[in-house]
Amino acid sequence: MAFVKDMLRMWAHSWKRFISIAMITLLGVAVLTGIYAGCRDAFRSTDRFFDAQGLHDVQVLSTAGLSNGDIAALRKVNGVAKVQAERSQEVTFDLDGRKSATMQEIGTNGIDQPYLQEGRMPKKAGEIAVTRKFIRDSGKHIGSRLTVTPESASSDTSDTSDTNGADGTNETNGTDEAPSFPTKLTIVGVVLDPQNLSNPDGYSAMTSFRSTATTDYTFFAPSDGVTGTLCTSATLLVKGAAAESTFDESYENTVKQVTDRIDGTVKTDRQKARRQELLDAGNKKIVDARAEADKKFADAQSQIDANRQQFNQQVDQIVSMQAGAAAAGAAANGANAGAAAAAGATTPQLDETTRETMRETIIAASPELTQAKQQLDQAQSQLNEQKASTEQTLKTKENELKTSIPQVRWYVQDRQSLGGFSALKSDLDSIQSLGNAFPIVFLLVAVMMSLTAMARMVEEDRSLIGTYVGLGYGRLAVASRYLLFALLACLIGGGLGLIAGFLGIPAFLLVVLQGMYVMPGLRLEYDWLYGSLGIALFVVGVLAATIYACVQEMRQTPAALMRPKAPRAGSRILLERIRPVWNRIGFLGKVTARNIFRFKSRLIMTVGGVAGCTALIVCGLAINDTVADLGIKQYRDIYQYDLMVVSDDSDASAMRTKVASDGRVTSSLDVRIESGDLTVAGSGDGDSGKAGSSGSESIQLVAVPEKHLSDLGEMVTLQPVSSGILGTSGVGKTGSLKLDDDGVIVAQSAASALGVKAGSKVRLTNGDGVQATAKVSAVNRNLIGSDVYVSETYYAKLFDSKDAKNTKNSKSSEDSEALTWNAMLAKLSGSDTSQTDYAESLEEDGSVMKAVSCAHMADSFKFDLMGAVVALIVALAGGLALVVLFTLANTNVSERVREMATLKVLGFFDREVHHYVNREMMILTVMGVILGLPLGRLVGGMLTMALNMPSLYFEVEVKPLSYVIAAVATMAFALLVQLFVNPVLDRIDPISSLKSVE
Repeated sequence: MAFVKDMLRMWAHSWKRFISIAMITLLGVAVLTGIYAGCRDAFRSTDRFFDAQGLHDVQVLSTAGLSNGDIAALRKVNGVAKVQAERSQEVTFDLDGRKSATMQEIGTNGIDQPYLQEGRMPKKAGEIAVTRKFIRDSGKHIGSRLTVTPESASSDTSDTSDTNGADGTNETNGTDEAPSFPTKLTIVGVVLDPQNLSNPDGYSAMTSFRSTATTDYTFFAPSDGVTGTLCTSATLLVKGAAAESTFDESYENTVKQVTDRIDGTVKTDRQKARRQELLDAGNKKIVDARAEADKKFADAQSQIDANRQQFNQQVDQIVSMQAGAAAAGAAANGANAGAAAAAGATTPQLDETTRETMRETIIAASPELTQAKQQLDQAQSQLNEQKASTEQTLKTKENELKTSIPQVRWYVQDRQSLGGFSALKSDLDSIQSLGNAFPIVFLLVAVMMSLTAMARMVEEDRSLIGTYVGLGYGRLAVASRYLLFALLACLIGGGLGLIAGFLGIPAFLLVVLQGMYVMPGLRLEYDWLYGSLGIALFVVGVLAATIYACVQEMRQTPAALMRPKAPRAGSRILLERIRPVWNRIGFLGKVTARNIFRFKSRLIMTVGGVAGCTALIVCGLAINDTVADLGIKQYRDIYQYDLMVVSDDSDASAMRTKVASDGRVTSSLDVRIESGDLTVAGSGDGDSGKAGSSGSESIQLVAVPEKHLSDLGEMVTLQPVSSGILGTSGVGKTGSLKLDDDGVIVAQSAASALGVKAGSKVRLTNGDGVQATAKVSAVNRNLIGSDVYVSETYYAKLFDSKDAKNTKNSKSSEDSEALTWNAMLAKLSGSDTSQTDYAESLEEDGSVMKAVSCAHMADSFKFDLMGAVVALIVALAGGLALVVLFTLANTNVSERVREMATLKVLGFFDREVHHYVNREMMILTVMGVILGLPLGRLVGGMLTMALNMPSLYFEVEVKPLSYVIAAVATMAFALLVQLFVNPVLDRIDPISSLKSVE
């Protein structure tokens, strides 16, 4: 019992060390679990939401639409739980200019169900549910009416792969019709699209650089009133996928098994079958057309024959009458009147030659008969010509049918191809990667500080330890006094850290996340396994340091332990050998220098601890500076143009005319911009069509006219880059990169995320969903967005654009515009404000789909999630620095109580004692800061390399002010600690402190 009481008394006396260890553990466990828990809660709530709404695991698209046979084949695939055929249509409407939307049929098989937020789900034809983004932008409400116009050139919007192919289907297939939706609409509900969780009301609404939607809005309509049997896509649920977390590798493996089966024989067979269906439908149309033409021609021929027969009968009557009259006259000149009467009663018999001669004479003599014969001959001639022409046309159609119907292509995509899903997953993964890296530094600092504190605690009790061991107490029993002390401090600090880690930090992160994404059903959850392991990690580290300190002392004999520890022998330091400097240092300065380097363990612990904390602060500020400069670097330095204007293909000419007539443009470049995808090409067929299996990125495909390839460098800074180390990259000379017909230029942001380099093969998907394997000729410096630049000729080569294949050798301007240049990059005159206002005014024009001002984007670019996490990390790092300095300062004082007492006896005033002790701590702190500043840059570079996010590349930037802030903050913490240490120095009693321990 006396042993226990003494142990408790010792613990109470060392309360400062207890608080230090508990605080370090609290901060470490909070960092270790907090960011993880926040991301995990977001992952789990999103996964539950996806399961509840039936977000598809696989989506199948086809350039020719999907028939009932395709849907039936997908249902037979092993591992497929449900298949839902979907119909959609692209429409336009007027809302402060021309806007587009996707009319999406609400599936009846429980897949991709919109989440009702307000009102009710549409049930009747003409009713729709809209997203909150549309409500915000349009000012409409439930009950408002809207009239839309179907896009004639497209039967699908965001997901169809080839609208031209769909149109071609409609022309050749009489049984499958493209979907058609009602045009008079009434809003009855506000819903959340499970494919896009972006929060339109949040502070991230301006981050449009990450938007991958091909239309402005999505409208959800019931099946009632929708016509057309052709499906624009098919969505699938995979057996067993709902039991896995959609963000885990196990889920990806489960889905991949099914997509591999579809990509195998099913895809190949149905592509051939679908094309044969189109060929058969085309042949049937030709056969039907021939039969119908033959029937019409037969009817026309019958009519002509009947008219000719009537005409001939009329002429024959005249011939007979004239022949009879001639015979009667001849008989009247004869002598026998009876014979004349008999001859007049009978028509004379004429031979065929005479009869024909008489017909011709009669027709020639009568203008009416001549005209009638000419009309009959002309009608027969026209009919014969029509027969020949129709037969030639049908034969031509037969010959052209196989070439006019392209090969049908299927594209099998998983959730990774959804822009909203991949953006959310990438955001959370990147933040989680920070959460995995920073606790390592906290753990190392915790072990170092625990070793320092517990080593000093054991050293202070060495005589007591020797006494207990001499009385027969086991070394383990004596060591348990300190092990239990450290364990209790870790458990209390860890418990508080778990509260902060599973409640405080996640609540903060989720508030920020909910400003970017809508996450229904979000709740905080505790992970017993991870929380226990988090505490255990710090317990093991701190106990290991305590055990090491105990072993170091207890390996001596009890007699040696009961004697005071011999003072550390003095030794010459390096500075003493530099005589010109050493001789000019005062006495106290020399004592300080010797003390700093004499206690090497304290030097290492202090400098290392301060360096670690400073590095964390610099690292956080480095990430903040990097993110803050992204907009400026991208929209001021890389993009040299001031305005990008995009229009629909049909309005391209009107858009260019409008911009030219305004007189604001100083120079411009016409380009074609399409939304597409870039996928790392794996082994096998480059047109495999499977996205997301080996890495996929949404891109902006920019095609440049062949005659203006050299002008691209005037609008965009072309600088080749190569991967560097520690977050750096090798940037080539400006203007040394040229776009040619041998490959595409890929943006650094996309190349970094997918591991693409110059010479790599990638799979590109253009705006029509057509895929092709392309060569990467170079990687261009680019930080925001994922632009891929391609020449007009290489575009035609990739995507089989027949009209553009010969543009390189064309001479006329008409021939060179085979592609529709639907966008313009322009440099403007005027201030940034006027340029922004001009871009806003352009968007109100009906011919303009989108107008983007680089000046506005540079000023408004924000990345709130990363900024919030950085602020959290910097705050925790600052707290750690304060605890570390407090621990080291108290340990320093406790080690040198007799020295301080001696100084007081020698006549040092309290302020001089303060200066004597604090100067050493300040010098050690400065040394730690000097070491921590470059270390923070190093760690920041490594962390930013791990942040592979869609459409973003973090080019590490640390401003001088950040270094100053980190250094000043650490020094301020050191000065703050002095305010706590100085009273301790004042309370040192010289008499009691100098008593002999013997």
